Amino acid sequence: MNLNNLKLHRKLVPENYLKLALEAQRCKEIQMKELLEKRKLPDVGWTEELIEYLIQQLAALDNNNFEHKIGLGEREARMASKLVIRRNYGFGHGIGRSGDLLEAQPKAVGSTIVAQLTNALVLDVMRLQGIKSVKCCFIVPMATGMTLTLCLLSLKKRRPSAKYVLWSRIDQKSCLKSITTAGLTPIIIDTVKRNEQDGLFTDLGKFEENLSCTDREEILCIMSTTSCFGPRNCDDIINLAGLAAKFDVPHVVNNAYGLQSTYLTHQLEQANNAGRVDLFVQSTDKNFMVPVGGAIVAGFEESPVHAVAKAYAGRASSSQSLDVLITLLCLGKTGYQDLINQRKLNFVYLQKQLEEFAEKHHCRVIKTKGNPISLALELKTLPTDVATKLGSMLFTRGVSGTRIVTKACNKTIDGFKFTDWGSHESNLDCAYLTAAVSIGLKLPEIDAFIHKLQQCWQDIEKKANKDTWQ
Repeated sequence: MNLNNLKLHRKLVPENYLKLALEAQRCKEIQMKELLEKRKLPDVGWTEELIEYLIQQLAALDNNNFEHKIGLGEREARMASKLVIRRNYGFGHGIGRSGDLLEAQPKAVGSTIVAQLTNALVLDVMRLQGIKSVKCCFIVPMATGMTLTLCLLSLKKRRPSAKYVLWSRIDQKSCLKSITTAGLTPIIIDTVKRNEQDGLFTDLGKFEENLSCTDREEILCIMSTTSCFGPRNCDDIINLAGLAAKFDVPHVVNNAYGLQSTYLTHQLEQANNAGRVDLFVQSTDKNFMVPVGGAIVAGFEESPVHAVAKAYAGRASSSQSLDVLITLLCLGKTGYQDLINQRKLNFVYLQKQLEEFAEKHHCRVIKTKGNPISLALELKTLPTDVATKLGSMLFTRGVSGTRIVTKACNKTIDGFKFTDWGSHESNLDCAYLTAAVSIGLKLPEIDAFIHKLQQCWQDIEKKANKDTWQ
Protein backbone atom coordinates (compact mmCIF):
# COMPACT_ATOMS: atom_id res chain seq x y z
CA MET A 1 0.00 0.00 0.00
CA ASN A 2 1.36 3.41 -0.96
CA LEU A 3 0.58 5.61 2.03
CA ASN A 4 1.87 8.70 0.22
CA ASN A 5 -1.37 8.88 -1.78
CA LEU A 6 -3.67 8.57 1.23
CA LYS A 7 -5.40 11.39 3.09
CA LEU A 8 -5.46 10.09 6.64
CA HIS A 9 -7.86 11.53 9.21
CA ARG A 10 -6.20 13.50 11.99
CA LYS A 11 -7.82 11.16 14.53
CA LEU A 12 -5.63 8.36 13.20
CA VAL A 13 -2.34 10.28 13.39
CA PRO A 14 -1.28 13.94 13.64
CA GLU A 15 -0.39 15.43 10.25
CA ASN A 16 3.14 16.49 11.23
CA TYR A 17 3.94 12.96 12.45
CA LEU A 18 2.60 11.46 9.25
CA LYS A 19 4.67 13.83 7.10
CA LEU A 20 7.89 12.73 8.80
CA ALA A 21 7.02 9.05 8.46
CA LEU A 22 6.09 9.38 4.78
CA GLU A 23 9.38 11.13 4.05
CA ALA A 24 11.21 8.04 5.30
CA GLN A 25 9.03 5.89 3.05
CA ARG A 26 9.82 8.10 0.06
CA CYS A 27 13.55 7.31 0.46
CA LYS A 28 12.76 3.63 -0.04
CA GLU A 29 10.59 4.38 -3.04
CA ILE A 30 13.30 6.56 -4.62
CA GLN A 31 15.93 3.80 -4.25
CA MET A 32 13.60 1.23 -5.77
CA LYS A 33 12.63 3.60 -8.60
CA GLU A 34 16.29 4.28 -9.45
CA LEU A 35 17.09 0.56 -9.48
CA LEU A 36 14.21 -0.37 -11.76
CA GLU A 37 14.72 2.56 -14.13
CA LYS A 38 18.53 2.58 -14.38
CA ARG A 39 19.07 -1.18 -13.87
CA LYS A 40 22.51 -0.52 -12.39
CA LEU A 41 24.06 -1.94 -9.25
CA PRO A 42 23.71 0.58 -6.38
CA ASP A 43 26.99 2.02 -5.12
CA VAL A 44 26.27 1.00 -1.53
CA GLY A 45 24.55 -2.22 -0.55
CA TRP A 46 20.95 -2.13 0.57
CA THR A 47 19.67 -3.17 3.97
CA GLU A 48 18.01 -6.56 4.25
CA GLU A 49 14.73 -4.82 5.10
CA LEU A 50 14.78 -2.79 1.89
CA ILE A 51 15.69 -5.84 -0.21
CA GLU A 52 12.80 -7.82 1.29
CA TYR A 53 10.47 -4.88 0.74
CA LEU A 54 11.38 -4.82 -2.96
CA ILE A 55 10.99 -8.59 -3.33
CA GLN A 56 7.62 -8.62 -1.61
CA GLN A 57 6.41 -5.84 -3.92
CA LEU A 58 7.54 -7.81 -6.98
CA ALA A 59 6.12 -11.12 -5.72
CA ALA A 60 2.71 -9.45 -5.37
CA LEU A 61 2.74 -8.95 -9.17
CA ASP A 62 2.70 -12.72 -9.86
CA ASN A 63 -0.84 -13.96 -10.37
CA ASN A 64 -0.52 -16.88 -7.92
CA ASN A 65 -0.48 -14.17 -5.22
CA PHE A 66 -3.66 -12.44 -6.44
CA GLU A 67 -6.53 -12.78 -3.97
CA HIS A 68 -9.14 -13.09 -6.73
CA LYS A 69 -7.11 -15.61 -8.76
CA ILE A 70 -8.91 -18.73 -10.11
CA GLY A 71 -6.47 -21.11 -11.75
CA LEU A 72 -7.63 -23.92 -14.02
CA GLY A 73 -4.33 -24.55 -15.79
CA GLU A 74 -1.93 -27.45 -15.30
CA ARG A 75 0.69 -25.11 -13.82
CA GLU A 76 -0.70 -22.53 -11.41
CA ALA A 77 2.25 -22.07 -9.01
CA ARG A 78 0.39 -23.68 -6.13
CA MET A 79 2.62 -24.45 -3.16
CA ALA A 80 1.45 -26.83 -0.43
CA SER A 81 3.98 -25.87 2.23
CA LYS A 82 4.15 -22.46 3.89
CA LEU A 83 7.87 -23.08 4.42
CA VAL A 84 8.32 -23.40 0.67
CA ILE A 85 6.28 -20.24 0.09
CA ARG A 86 8.44 -18.30 2.55
CA ARG A 87 11.66 -19.77 1.19
CA ASN A 88 10.70 -18.56 -2.31
CA TYR A 89 9.03 -15.30 -1.22
CA GLY A 90 5.86 -16.45 -2.99
CA PHE A 91 7.51 -16.80 -6.41
CA GLY A 92 6.32 -20.01 -8.02
CA HIS A 93 5.88 -19.52 -11.77
CA GLY A 94 9.54 -19.47 -12.80
CA ILE A 95 10.90 -17.54 -15.77
CA GLY A 96 10.72 -17.77 -19.53
CA ARG A 97 7.98 -19.00 -21.80
CA SER A 98 7.64 -21.56 -24.59
CA GLY A 99 11.31 -22.47 -24.50
CA ASP A 100 12.82 -18.98 -24.36
CA LEU A 101 14.43 -17.94 -21.09
CA LEU A 102 14.35 -14.26 -22.03
CA GLU A 103 10.65 -14.10 -22.93
CA ALA A 104 8.21 -12.50 -20.48
CA GLN A 105 5.82 -14.74 -18.56
CA PRO A 106 2.25 -13.36 -18.53
CA LYS A 107 1.34 -15.05 -15.25
CA ALA A 108 4.54 -13.89 -13.59
CA VAL A 109 5.18 -10.18 -14.02
CA GLY A 110 7.19 -10.03 -10.78
CA SER A 111 9.31 -13.09 -11.61
CA THR A 112 10.01 -11.67 -15.07
CA ILE A 113 11.16 -8.38 -13.55
CA VAL A 114 13.42 -10.28 -11.11
CA ALA A 115 15.02 -12.23 -13.96
CA GLN A 116 15.52 -9.27 -16.29
CA LEU A 117 16.71 -6.96 -13.50
CA THR A 118 19.21 -9.56 -12.29
CA ASN A 119 20.54 -10.04 -15.81
CA ALA A 120 21.02 -6.26 -16.08
CA LEU A 121 22.87 -6.07 -12.75
CA VAL A 122 25.16 -8.97 -13.71
CA LEU A 123 25.90 -7.21 -17.01
CA ASP A 124 26.79 -4.10 -15.00
CA VAL A 125 29.16 -6.15 -12.81
CA MET A 126 30.84 -7.66 -15.88
CA ARG A 127 31.55 -4.22 -17.29
CA LEU A 128 32.81 -2.98 -13.94
CA GLN A 129 35.14 -6.00 -13.84
CA GLY A 130 36.72 -5.06 -17.17
CA ILE A 131 34.63 -6.79 -19.85
CA LYS A 132 33.63 -3.43 -21.29
CA SER A 133 32.41 -4.72 -24.65
CA VAL A 134 29.99 -7.37 -23.34
CA LYS A 135 26.58 -6.76 -24.91
CA CYS A 136 24.28 -9.31 -23.37
CA CYS A 137 24.01 -11.92 -20.61
CA PHE A 138 21.44 -13.98 -18.76
CA ILE A 139 21.30 -16.44 -15.89
CA VAL A 140 20.60 -20.10 -16.67
CA PRO A 141 19.23 -22.25 -13.82
CA MET A 142 21.84 -24.95 -14.44
CA ALA A 143 25.42 -25.31 -13.25
CA THR A 144 28.33 -24.48 -15.57
CA GLY A 145 28.77 -27.90 -17.19
CA MET A 146 25.17 -28.27 -18.36
CA THR A 147 25.08 -24.63 -19.39
CA LEU A 148 28.10 -25.23 -21.63
CA THR A 149 26.18 -28.19 -23.10
CA LEU A 150 23.25 -25.86 -23.82
CA CYS A 151 25.63 -23.44 -25.56
CA LEU A 152 27.03 -26.23 -27.73
CA LEU A 153 23.54 -27.43 -28.65
CA SER A 154 22.56 -23.91 -29.69
CA LEU A 155 25.64 -23.71 -31.94
CA LYS A 156 24.78 -27.13 -33.36
CA LYS A 157 21.52 -25.70 -34.74
CA ARG A 158 23.56 -23.22 -36.76
CA ARG A 159 26.19 -25.79 -37.79
CA PRO A 160 24.24 -29.06 -38.32
CA SER A 161 27.18 -30.87 -39.98
CA ALA A 162 29.54 -30.15 -37.10
CA LYS A 163 30.56 -32.96 -34.75
CA TYR A 164 33.95 -31.98 -33.29
CA VAL A 165 34.93 -29.60 -30.50
CA LEU A 166 38.58 -28.57 -30.33
CA TRP A 167 39.13 -28.69 -26.59
CA SER A 168 42.15 -27.50 -24.64
CA ARG A 169 42.48 -30.20 -22.00
CA ILE A 170 41.36 -29.34 -18.49
CA ASP A 171 41.01 -32.27 -16.10
CA GLN A 172 37.58 -31.69 -14.68
CA LYS A 173 34.88 -34.18 -15.63
CA SER A 174 32.09 -31.67 -16.18
CA CYS A 175 34.16 -29.84 -18.80
CA LEU A 176 34.59 -32.97 -20.90
CA LYS A 177 31.04 -34.17 -20.28
CA SER A 178 29.60 -30.86 -21.45
CA ILE A 179 30.86 -31.91 -24.90
CA THR A 180 29.96 -35.61 -24.86
CA THR A 181 26.50 -34.99 -23.37
CA ALA A 182 25.76 -32.78 -26.39
CA GLY A 183 26.54 -35.79 -28.61
CA LEU A 184 29.78 -34.25 -29.84
CA THR A 185 33.32 -35.57 -30.07
CA PRO A 186 36.17 -33.69 -28.39
CA ILE A 187 39.48 -33.35 -30.17
CA ILE A 188 41.60 -33.23 -27.03
CA ILE A 189 44.65 -30.98 -27.16
CA ASP A 190 46.99 -31.42 -24.21
CA THR A 191 48.53 -28.42 -22.51
CA VAL A 192 52.32 -28.08 -22.74
CA LYS A 193 55.26 -26.86 -20.68
CA ARG A 194 57.54 -24.14 -21.98
CA ASN A 195 60.21 -25.07 -19.46
CA GLU A 196 60.52 -27.10 -16.25
CA GLN A 197 59.93 -24.11 -13.98
CA ASP A 198 56.65 -22.80 -15.35
CA GLY A 199 53.12 -24.17 -15.38
CA LEU A 200 51.09 -25.43 -18.34
CA PHE A 201 50.17 -23.45 -21.46
CA THR A 202 47.90 -23.75 -24.50
CA ASP A 203 49.37 -25.69 -27.43
CA LEU A 204 48.51 -23.15 -30.13
CA GLY A 205 50.40 -25.13 -32.76
CA LYS A 206 48.18 -28.19 -32.26
CA PHE A 207 45.07 -26.05 -32.48
CA GLU A 208 46.14 -24.53 -35.79
CA GLU A 209 47.18 -27.94 -37.08
CA ASN A 210 43.76 -29.43 -36.30
CA LEU A 211 41.93 -26.43 -37.73
CA SER A 212 43.94 -26.78 -40.94
CA CYS A 213 43.49 -30.53 -41.46
CA THR A 214 39.84 -30.94 -40.34
CA ASP A 215 36.86 -30.10 -42.53
CA ARG A 216 35.75 -26.72 -41.21
CA GLU A 217 32.07 -27.62 -41.48
CA GLU A 218 32.67 -30.53 -39.11
CA ILE A 219 34.17 -28.32 -36.38
CA LEU A 220 31.50 -26.97 -34.06
CA CYS A 221 33.81 -24.69 -32.10
CA ILE A 222 36.98 -24.13 -30.12
CA MET A 223 36.41 -24.52 -26.38
CA SER A 224 38.95 -22.82 -24.13
CA THR A 225 39.19 -22.23 -20.38
CA THR A 226 40.26 -19.24 -18.31
CA SER A 227 39.98 -20.26 -14.65
CA CYS A 228 41.30 -23.66 -13.64
CA PHE A 229 43.36 -25.61 -11.11
CA GLY A 230 47.07 -24.82 -11.03
CA PRO A 231 49.60 -25.35 -12.45
CA ARG A 232 47.51 -24.88 -15.58
CA ASN A 233 47.52 -21.29 -16.78
CA CYS A 234 44.60 -19.52 -18.38
CA ASP A 235 44.35 -20.65 -22.00
CA ASP A 236 45.78 -18.25 -24.54
CA ILE A 237 42.27 -17.13 -25.39
CA ILE A 238 43.56 -14.05 -27.22
CA ASN A 239 45.42 -16.07 -29.86
CA LEU A 240 42.72 -18.75 -29.88
CA ALA A 241 40.22 -15.98 -30.67
CA GLY A 242 42.49 -14.99 -33.56
CA LEU A 243 42.49 -18.57 -34.86
CA ALA A 244 38.70 -18.75 -34.51
CA ALA A 245 38.38 -15.63 -36.66
CA LYS A 246 40.97 -16.82 -39.16
CA PHE A 247 39.30 -20.21 -39.71
CA ASP A 248 35.75 -18.88 -39.23
CA VAL A 249 34.73 -21.24 -36.41
CA PRO A 250 32.90 -20.32 -33.18
CA HIS A 251 34.80 -19.92 -29.93
CA VAL A 252 33.26 -20.77 -26.52
CA VAL A 253 35.13 -19.83 -23.34
CA ASN A 254 34.64 -21.66 -20.04
CA ASN A 255 35.11 -18.78 -17.60
CA ALA A 256 33.74 -20.77 -14.64
CA TYR A 257 35.21 -18.72 -11.79
CA GLY A 258 37.05 -16.10 -13.81
CA LEU A 259 34.65 -13.21 -13.27
CA GLN A 260 36.20 -12.57 -9.85
CA SER A 261 39.63 -11.95 -11.43
CA THR A 262 40.23 -8.70 -13.33
CA TYR A 263 43.25 -10.33 -15.00
CA LEU A 264 40.98 -12.97 -16.55
CA THR A 265 38.20 -10.53 -17.44
CA HIS A 266 40.72 -8.36 -19.28
CA GLN A 267 41.90 -11.45 -21.16
CA LEU A 268 38.32 -11.90 -22.36
CA GLU A 269 38.05 -8.28 -23.42
CA GLN A 270 41.33 -8.49 -25.35
CA ALA A 271 40.30 -11.78 -26.94
CA ASN A 272 37.19 -10.11 -28.33
CA ASN A 273 39.30 -7.27 -29.71
CA ALA A 274 41.81 -9.69 -31.25
CA GLY A 275 39.41 -12.12 -32.89
CA ARG A 276 36.29 -14.11 -32.14
CA VAL A 277 34.57 -15.03 -28.87
CA ASP A 278 30.98 -16.17 -29.42
CA LEU A 279 29.99 -17.11 -25.88
CA PHE A 280 31.55 -17.23 -22.44
CA VAL A 281 30.08 -18.94 -19.40
CA GLN A 282 30.63 -18.36 -15.68
CA SER A 283 29.25 -19.88 -12.49
CA THR A 284 26.94 -17.91 -10.19
CA ASP A 285 28.02 -19.73 -7.02
CA LYS A 286 31.76 -19.37 -7.68
CA ASN A 287 31.61 -15.67 -8.50
CA PHE A 288 28.71 -14.39 -6.39
CA MET A 289 28.68 -16.75 -3.40
CA VAL A 290 25.18 -18.14 -3.85
CA PRO A 291 24.02 -21.79 -3.73
CA VAL A 292 25.09 -24.08 -6.57
CA GLY A 293 22.74 -24.33 -9.53
CA GLY A 294 23.20 -21.32 -11.80
CA ALA A 295 25.46 -20.06 -14.56
CA ILE A 296 25.72 -16.93 -16.68
CA VAL A 297 25.85 -17.03 -20.47
CA ALA A 298 27.34 -13.87 -21.95
CA GLY A 299 28.56 -12.60 -25.29
CA PHE A 300 29.93 -9.65 -27.20
CA GLU A 301 27.01 -9.89 -29.65
CA GLU A 302 23.36 -10.38 -28.73
CA SER A 303 22.37 -12.97 -31.36
CA PRO A 304 24.42 -15.97 -30.09
CA VAL A 305 23.33 -15.29 -26.50
CA HIS A 306 19.66 -15.07 -27.49
CA ALA A 307 20.07 -18.32 -29.45
CA VAL A 308 21.13 -20.09 -26.24
CA ALA A 309 18.11 -18.68 -24.38
CA LYS A 310 15.84 -20.05 -27.12
CA ALA A 311 17.53 -23.47 -26.98
CA TYR A 312 16.29 -24.03 -23.43
CA ALA A 313 13.25 -26.32 -23.30
CA GLY A 314 10.31 -24.96 -21.31
CA ARG A 315 10.27 -22.63 -18.33
CA ALA A 316 13.01 -22.40 -15.73
CA SER A 317 13.40 -21.86 -12.01
CA SER A 318 13.70 -18.27 -10.85
CA SER A 319 15.54 -19.27 -7.64
CA GLN A 320 19.02 -18.68 -9.03
CA SER A 321 18.13 -15.22 -10.35
CA LEU A 322 16.53 -14.31 -7.03
CA ASP A 323 19.61 -15.46 -5.08
CA VAL A 324 21.93 -13.39 -7.27
CA LEU A 325 19.65 -10.34 -7.09
CA ILE A 326 19.52 -10.46 -3.28
CA THR A 327 23.29 -10.93 -3.04
CA LEU A 328 24.19 -8.11 -5.44
CA LEU A 329 21.79 -5.66 -3.78
CA CYS A 330 23.21 -6.64 -0.39
CA LEU A 331 26.80 -5.99 -1.54
CA GLY A 332 26.42 -3.05 -3.92
CA LYS A 333 29.34 -1.95 -6.08
CA THR A 334 31.49 -1.07 -3.09
CA GLY A 335 30.89 -4.35 -1.30
CA TYR A 336 31.61 -6.49 -4.36
CA GLN A 337 34.71 -4.49 -5.26
CA ASP A 338 35.99 -4.85 -1.70
CA LEU A 339 35.66 -8.63 -2.02
CA ILE A 340 37.53 -8.58 -5.35
CA ASN A 341 40.36 -6.45 -3.93
CA GLN A 342 40.62 -8.62 -0.83
CA ARG A 343 40.81 -11.73 -2.99
CA LYS A 344 43.81 -10.30 -4.84
CA LEU A 345 45.57 -9.53 -1.54
CA ASN A 346 44.73 -12.99 -0.24
CA PHE A 347 46.28 -14.60 -3.31
CA VAL A 348 49.56 -12.75 -2.78
CA TYR A 349 49.48 -13.67 0.90
CA LEU A 350 48.86 -17.39 0.30
CA GLN A 351 51.54 -17.49 -2.38
CA LYS A 352 54.06 -16.01 0.04
CA GLN A 353 53.06 -18.42 2.81
CA LEU A 354 53.35 -21.43 0.49
CA GLU A 355 56.73 -20.27 -0.81
CA GLU A 356 58.03 -20.03 2.77
CA PHE A 357 56.66 -23.48 3.48
CA ALA A 358 58.21 -24.84 0.27
CA GLU A 359 61.64 -23.43 1.12
CA LYS A 360 61.51 -25.03 4.54
CA HIS A 361 60.50 -28.45 3.21
CA HIS A 362 62.64 -28.60 0.04
CA CYS A 363 59.82 -28.26 -2.51
CA ARG A 364 58.54 -25.36 -4.63
CA VAL A 365 55.49 -23.42 -5.72
CA ILE A 366 55.10 -23.83 -9.49
CA LYS A 367 55.15 -20.52 -11.38
CA THR A 368 51.80 -19.79 -13.02
CA LYS A 369 51.63 -16.10 -13.92
CA GLY A 370 48.59 -16.81 -16.05
CA ASN A 371 46.62 -18.24 -13.15
CA PRO A 372 45.68 -15.60 -10.56
CA ILE A 373 43.37 -17.86 -8.53
CA SER A 374 44.90 -21.32 -8.03
CA LEU A 375 48.38 -22.23 -6.75
CA ALA A 376 50.25 -25.53 -7.05
CA LEU A 377 52.80 -26.78 -4.50
CA GLU A 378 55.15 -29.39 -5.97
CA LEU A 379 55.74 -32.40 -3.69
CA LYS A 380 58.90 -33.92 -5.18
CA THR A 381 60.15 -35.17 -1.82
CA LEU A 382 57.02 -37.26 -1.22
CA PRO A 383 56.28 -40.62 -2.85
CA THR A 384 52.81 -41.06 -4.34
CA ASP A 385 51.23 -42.92 -1.43
CA VAL A 386 52.55 -40.40 1.10
CA ALA A 387 51.33 -37.45 -1.00
CA THR A 388 47.87 -39.04 -1.16
CA LYS A 389 47.96 -39.53 2.60
CA LEU A 390 48.73 -35.82 3.02
CA GLY A 391 45.56 -34.95 1.13
CA SER A 392 43.36 -37.19 3.28
CA MET A 393 44.95 -35.84 6.47
CA LEU A 394 44.13 -32.28 5.43
CA PHE A 395 40.55 -33.23 4.63
CA THR A 396 39.97 -34.92 7.98
CA ARG A 397 41.29 -31.77 9.67
CA GLY A 398 38.61 -29.66 7.99
CA VAL A 399 40.55 -28.40 4.95
CA SER A 400 38.38 -28.65 1.83
CA GLY A 401 39.04 -27.66 -1.76
CA THR A 402 42.72 -28.61 -1.89
CA ARG A 403 43.68 -31.39 -4.31
CA ILE A 404 46.55 -33.83 -4.41
CA VAL A 405 47.43 -34.79 -7.98
CA THR A 406 49.69 -37.83 -8.43
CA LYS A 407 51.41 -39.68 -11.26
CA ALA A 408 49.82 -42.69 -12.96
CA CYS A 409 46.28 -41.70 -12.03
CA ASN A 410 44.82 -42.80 -15.38
CA LYS A 411 41.11 -42.49 -16.09
CA THR A 412 38.63 -43.27 -18.87
CA ILE A 413 35.67 -40.88 -19.19
CA ASP A 414 32.95 -41.50 -21.77
CA GLY A 415 35.38 -43.66 -23.73
CA PHE A 416 38.28 -41.16 -23.72
CA LYS A 417 41.46 -42.24 -21.97
CA PHE A 418 43.49 -39.75 -19.95
CA THR A 419 47.02 -40.30 -18.67
CA ASP A 420 47.85 -38.63 -15.33
CA TRP A 421 44.27 -37.46 -14.87
CA GLY A 422 44.00 -34.32 -12.78
CA SER A 423 47.23 -32.81 -14.07
CA HIS A 424 45.93 -31.42 -17.43
CA GLU A 425 48.89 -33.16 -19.15
CA SER A 426 50.14 -36.65 -20.04
CA ASN A 427 53.65 -36.38 -18.66
CA LEU A 428 53.43 -35.47 -14.98
CA ASP A 429 56.79 -35.26 -13.19
CA CYS A 430 55.69 -35.59 -9.57
CA ALA A 431 52.77 -35.12 -7.19
CA TYR A 432 51.56 -31.66 -6.27
CA LEU A 433 48.94 -29.97 -4.09
CA THR A 434 46.59 -27.26 -5.34
CA ALA A 435 44.93 -24.52 -3.31
CA ALA A 436 42.64 -21.80 -4.67
CA VAL A 437 42.04 -18.27 -3.44
CA SER A 438 38.44 -17.61 -4.37
CA ILE A 439 36.16 -14.73 -3.52
CA GLY A 440 35.10 -14.65 0.13
CA LEU A 441 38.16 -16.47 1.51
CA LYS A 442 39.45 -14.81 4.69
CA LEU A 443 43.02 -14.34 5.91
CA PRO A 444 42.46 -16.35 9.12
CA GLU A 445 41.43 -19.31 6.92
CA ILE A 446 44.74 -19.08 5.05
CA ASP A 447 46.67 -18.98 8.33
CA ALA A 448 44.72 -21.97 9.62
CA PHE A 449 45.40 -23.89 6.38
CA ILE A 450 49.16 -23.25 6.54
CA HIS A 451 49.20 -24.26 10.21
CA LYS A 452 47.39 -27.54 9.47
CA LEU A 453 49.62 -28.20 6.47
CA GLN A 454 52.64 -27.84 8.78
CA GLN A 455 51.05 -30.20 11.30
CA CYS A 456 50.24 -32.83 8.68
CA TRP A 457 53.75 -32.67 7.27
CA GLN A 458 55.23 -33.11 10.73
CA ASP A 459 52.96 -36.07 11.40
CA ILE A 460 54.09 -37.69 8.14
CA GLU A 461 57.74 -37.19 9.06
CA LYS A 462 57.15 -38.82 12.41
CA LYS A 463 55.47 -41.88 10.92
CA ALA A 464 57.87 -42.49 8.05
CA ASN A 465 61.58 -42.99 7.73
CA LYS A 466 62.58 -39.81 5.91
CA ASP A 467 65.66 -41.43 4.38
CA THR A 468 63.47 -43.79 2.33
CA TRP A 469 61.63 -41.02 0.48
CA GLN A 470 63.54 -37.77 0.83
